[in-house]
Amino acid sequence: MTAPQPGLRVEQAVSAGGVVYRQGAYGPEVVLCGRSEERLWALPKGTPERGESIEQTAVREVSEETGLAVSIVADLGTIRYQFARPARGVMFDKTVHHFLMMATGGSVAEHDGEYDRVEWFPAAEALRIMTHRNEAHVVERALQMIDGDGAAQ
Repeated sequence: MTAPQPGLRVEQAVSAGGVVYRQGAYGPEVVLCGRSEERLWALPKGTPERGESIEQTAVREVSEETGLAVSIVADLGTIRYQFARPARGVMFDKTVHHFLMMATGGSVAEHDGEYDRVEWFPAAEALRIMTHRNEAHVVERALQMIDGDGAAQ
């Protein structure tokens, strides 16, 4: 966690998302969302709407950002980090709730416009290319919950 920057007000932020998995030919695969210009690969997540539970937010945001219908299998816990938006005079203290999810329908070709790429990756490759190490740790936790047959334990 970084120390607050002088002159910036601190705001709390919350989002929810998850690790969507399926069993591929050679083991578990996970979905990552990418922005080519930024060379970003990340987990899908987003901000709650008024009256939404964290679980509802996770399902809605993951579905919108990936194009997949998903269901929650397990809670993967939270990560917390800070980032600054100096032009807005704000330091955000953000908590992200993650869930292990299974795809129940849809297609990554149907993702919204927040990311320009949404793809399935073998788990090892996903861990290698992910931009944020704290999110990679979430994927590692998810993989520990998935047995060799691709089912959550």
